Amino acid sequence: MPTFSRTAWLVVLLLMPVALVNYLDRQMLAAMKSSVMGDIPDIGTERNWGLMLGQFKWVYAFLSPIGGYIADRFSRRFTICGSLFAWSAVTWWTGQVTTYGELLWARSFMGVSEAFYIPAALALITDYHTGPTRSRAVGMHQIAIYFGVIAGGFGGYVADEPALGWRSAFVACGIFGMAYALPLLLLLRDAPKPAASARAATPPHRAVGELISNFAFVLLVLYFTLPALAGWVVRDWMPAILKEQFGIGQGQAGVAATVYWQVAAIAGAVLGGWLADRWMQRHDRGRIFVSAIGMSLIVPAIFGVGNAGTLSVAVAFLILFGIGWGFFDCNNMPILSQIVRPDLRATGYGIMNFVSISCGGLADFGFGILRDQNVPLNVIFGVFAAAAIVSVVLVLLIRPRPDLAATESIP
Repeated sequence: MPTFSRTAWLVVLLLMPVALVNYLDRQMLAAMKSSVMGDIPDIGTERNWGLMLGQFKWVYAFLSPIGGYIADRFSRRFTICGSLFAWSAVTWWTGQVTTYGELLWARSFMGVSEAFYIPAALALITDYHTGPTRSRAVGMHQIAIYFGVIAGGFGGYVADEPALGWRSAFVACGIFGMAYALPLLLLLRDAPKPAASARAATPPHRAVGELISNFAFVLLVLYFTLPALAGWVVRDWMPAILKEQFGIGQGQAGVAATVYWQVAAIAGAVLGGWLADRWMQRHDRGRIFVSAIGMSLIVPAIFGVGNAGTLSVAVAFLILFGIGWGFFDCNNMPILSQIVRPDLRATGYGIMNFVSISCGGLADFGFGILRDQNVPLNVIFGVFAAAAIVSVVLVLLIRPRPDLAATESIP
């Protein structure tokens, strides 16, 4: 038992650098927007920038269920390591592009390569971490993602530095990721499957059919998707929004738009993971209740960000958003584990990503169009806040499956 426990936490520690790089490679482009558009003039408009952001998400979303199914059907370990090496190679290539068309292709291939990681990684963590530590373990992995977003927020300073520039950041991150893939492959291991769960592999169409006929899973997909509309816009557009609204530099805007709310999200993930694991000892919906509390914090935060009159007020609402997001983010896979059997978890999370990130891509693209048309921010973020209110209701309707209660015990 102690050996299994140590291995379970080692898996989380090995995956944390991967999660950090995964989101660093995504986020730094948003912080470098001015430099990239200046260096690649045929990007031209906000609409084109939004289309490029959306292109990544649509490709990523389309392939997420496939990546999840491969991780369930074959090996989570090989899926994770292959994804890391491939997206790191694409990250390096992104630093070489010279036209908008090449940038679109690079972001598309980034979507292909990254789509396989998150479903496999979170499924592997929940394979190793049973009920007593599940939310905290997932929360630690998500904390690494937040650190990646924070690091990406400093990308504006790197881009503004004449001796470095935006291209050097992509080259360095790409080289690191490719180098880390090999030792990760040697150290990471798939979790042993309990004999009670052994069964013939589920064909893809039956796997999807079982998931979408599960009402609780459909509710979770909707719950996972609606706040992501605001989440992706905050990640991808907030540096540019703060720069424009408050007349600050690209570097300062990138930091203000990412560091504060991501640090708050770290605190939220730590507190939310601990609270959810404790609440589960008294009630089988403990994780659902903690997630609903987080979403209830996100509602006023989204509305406030869209109506902030000063930079300090905007940052304060972003901090509130981050705390709520941490509560929400660390419990999505644990809630999924209460309603979907273990050998469909990665596939299920892949479908969640498919729906959520497809809509997130539309949100990015639509936001760019609305900004070109000068639609007020408070109107746009008011719609996002309303969607988050609906999400609170949806998650409270989810009921765990009693036959999966055994996954909440130590193996």
